[in-house]
Amino acid sequence: MAITTNAPRPAAAPDLDPVVLGRRLRHLRKEAGLTLDQAAEAVGATGSHLSLVENGKREPRLSLVSKLAGLHGTTVEELLATEAPSRRAALEIAVEKAQRTEHYASLGLPQIKISPRTPTEVLEVIAGLESELNRRMEEQAATPEEARRANSELRQEMKERNNHYPELERQAQSLLDAVGHSGGPLSHHAAADLAEHLGFTVHSVSNLPHSTRSVTDLKNKRFYLARARNPDHDLRSVLLQAIGSYVLGHGEPADYSDFLRQRVYTNYFAAALMMPQKETVRFLKSAKAQRDLAIEDVRDAFGVSYESAAHRFTNLATEHLGITCHFQKVHESGIIHKAYENDGVSFPADHTGAIEGQQVCRNWTSRQVFGVGDRFRAFNQYTDTPAGTYWCTAVVEGHSSGFYSLSIGLPFEHARWFRGADTTSRSVSRCPDPTCCRVPSPDLEADWGGHAWPAARANAHLLAALPAGAFPGVDEVEVFEFLRAQER
Repeated sequence: MAITTNAPRPAAAPDLDPVVLGRRLRHLRKEAGLTLDQAAEAVGATGSHLSLVENGKREPRLSLVSKLAGLHGTTVEELLATEAPSRRAALEIAVEKAQRTEHYASLGLPQIKISPRTPTEVLEVIAGLESELNRRMEEQAATPEEARRANSELRQEMKERNNHYPELERQAQSLLDAVGHSGGPLSHHAAADLAEHLGFTVHSVSNLPHSTRSVTDLKNKRFYLARARNPDHDLRSVLLQAIGSYVLGHGEPADYSDFLRQRVYTNYFAAALMMPQKETVRFLKSAKAQRDLAIEDVRDAFGVSYESAAHRFTNLATEHLGITCHFQKVHESGIIHKAYENDGVSFPADHTGAIEGQQVCRNWTSRQVFGVGDRFRAFNQYTDTPAGTYWCTAVVEGHSSGFYSLSIGLPFEHARWFRGADTTSRSVSRCPDPTCCRVPSPDLEADWGGHAWPAARANAHLLAALPAGAFPGVDEVEVFEFLRAQER
């Protein structure tokens, strides 16, 4: 049906972008060699009105759009196309739109009147700066969501593989064989031997950049570690992780997901060096045969932290012992810091499936352990949940950011292989039913409902955007200046 000037119609097309349309009209008019007044006269408009349309400050009626299309030998559809007619026009549109945003206004910058005499280079600079500012703001806003998604995807990968990576096991064993390590705990001296075998020297320095745990100088083949021992980090483990990054050929991460995956793989590789698969599996199978499995025994046998021993158990338990399991690292506030499962346990999760930052049920072992007076030995407990009954063993360890519980859990049928399976401690969890532990009991509600106003402690690390950069959180300038200073 033809569009006529006297038919009822909206003021403009539904998807009309006045800035793009204006630049397209100006481009066509100049190609035709027409002045504003000549074009306006041809379509029955005034020069001032057509000027407002070309500057994107006035939305034309469809009747005028139709006449302008006829004047320039095109169709209404082509005239209303969203792409700019030329590179110059695209830059003009980008700068014009940028200047109309609240963000631009908040910068307190003057408005630039774009004219044919405005240099294209100036438009390129302004459009480029605005695009980069927007990218950085969007990156910061989206990064927490990206981090949660990346964590969820990696956790699913680990679950599908039973947290076992044979290729990493083989690479670790090959490196151990190369230096003649025959078994048992890997000493600091042996760790240094691994670095030497790869052609690296190890340097302890007092001025390591504060945003790093180690720095690898690929040019001069040096590993730099902090001279002051950080109680949260075993220097041997830090060195082995640096070695792992080198052996695995890690480069600058492509994105946060890649960064996270590299970190998980280097941690796995370091654990496979400190607790070699062959020796560790032999140790675990012997303990299972005696129904005396205990994470703390792995810790003591290989001289590692409880957390490292627990992680290593999850690497080997399903593949070599036929035991499905789950691991949790939970802050004293009840917030999940890390977790893994392949035994069907139901972790609390948000709508995206992310579990980091979620609060664990008060009745789970990972929460109950904080109330136990004896923290020298592991605390064991059975917990009846909607997903089944689980036996869990947990310890509490201090960290610079507070106390954390570290727990390994498994379905009831596997408990018989573990020391502490005879525990009488038992609890019931109905979570995610809110009446389990999140809703006050009727008597508490009667006493305090409406009479309390707590000030929440914000989990800033979970809410804040992750720092930008090739290596999130690392000050590259500081790192490069440090390396330059070491060469002098």
